[in-house]
Amino acid sequence: MPSDRYRAHEPGKDSRRAYLVFAVGTFAYFSAVAQRTSFGVASVDAAERFGTAASALSMFSLMQILVYAALQIPVGVLVDRFGSRVMVAAGALLMTAGQVQLALADTVGEGVAARVLVGAGDATTFVCVMRLIPAWFSALRVPPLTQFLGVVGNLGQLVSVIPFAWLLELTGWFPSFAALASLALLAAVLAATLLRNASPGVEVLNPALGLRRTGRVLRESVAEPGTRLGFWVHFTTQFAGNTFVLMWGYPYLEYAQDLSDTTISLVMTSFVVTNLAVALGLGGLSARHPHRRVRLSLGVTAVIFAAWTVLLVWPGTAPVPVVLAAVCVIAISMPASMIAFDITRSFNPARRSGTATGIVNVGGFTASVLAIFVTGFVLDVLHAAGFRDELYAPDAFRVAIAAQFLVAAAGAAGVLATVRRVRRQHGHDAA
Repeated sequence: MPSDRYRAHEPGKDSRRAYLVFAVGTFAYFSAVAQRTSFGVASVDAAERFGTAASALSMFSLMQILVYAALQIPVGVLVDRFGSRVMVAAGALLMTAGQVQLALADTVGEGVAARVLVGAGDATTFVCVMRLIPAWFSALRVPPLTQFLGVVGNLGQLVSVIPFAWLLELTGWFPSFAALASLALLAAVLAATLLRNASPGVEVLNPALGLRRTGRVLRESVAEPGTRLGFWVHFTTQFAGNTFVLMWGYPYLEYAQDLSDTTISLVMTSFVVTNLAVALGLGGLSARHPHRRVRLSLGVTAVIFAAWTVLLVWPGTAPVPVVLAAVCVIAISMPASMIAFDITRSFNPARRSGTATGIVNVGGFTASVLAIFVTGFVLDVLHAAGFRDELYAPDAFRVAIAAQFLVAAAGAAGVLATVRRVRRQHGHDAA
């Protein structure tokens, strides 16, 4: 059975410099999440600006996430070779360019190209900051800091929900997206000047990682069933929250639940606060009970879709407290998805940590692409068939959201299949 080999302290780690590096990396991820989630807040304005239907509008987020997912493995390989400092700074510059492009865009094509740039820059951030944690901190501190990174990073959603939404309403499209571009530029400057790949005297890069060796590392990572288990856990747990916050949460709350802008902001803020409240507890459970990680992730997924079921079967619009409670449950998907990285780290050596993390991170965003697309597709099909006069009719949303249950079922099947392989190879208590 693999072990996380938790130790209280390792020489050269857990220093003040380590916490400075972690703080800069966390800010870079915070900025990336703000860039990532901004379009979900602006989706109604975007529909008016670009004059497009639901499935075409979903292409903005779909292409962003597709690029993000497609780049995870290449980014994992590149960070193993070039280090986090270069990759995080470069990613922040790409997001700066993407938000400037979106601020100026007048057509769907220009807007989608902008979100592609944002997705590419976002892709370089999380995996590369994650790589800094075991390089700068002792093993006992890695799972809680991993959860803390996810929590504080996801607070970037608050930038979208509150100041960005307020600025969008007050000043319009260009100034609001230009402001987000300036935040990304600040992250690029801080990463370039303050990030370091590891503590002094510790070599974590693999500069000899050529094409042939890259292929071998990739094959080894994929061949490890623990990596595949991490992929499916991430696939299953993350997409519900991702789909909600990146694309369909705002339209659903506005049209299906008939909430005011003020109430929507409250609900979305509660989504983020729930991440903060739950994440550190999940991180502690994951660290203390590694053999229960899979059961924990499947249990969270079941609770999330039970909450969705309550909203979908509620006659008419649900009371605000019920909506608020359900959205807070859906929000648990974000910190729960971090368990996947604890799983894969337990089965992969440090020399291929970036590659393995990249593979795992593809999972949740692949599921998000499927869920975002199927929701928009069902809405358009129902509208074209005359199911309701309005595109975003409440009854249409019930059917479209229910289609996401198929994605969850596929993910759960993947988890159950791969956990059996892990236990056969590493022992029953391995996961």
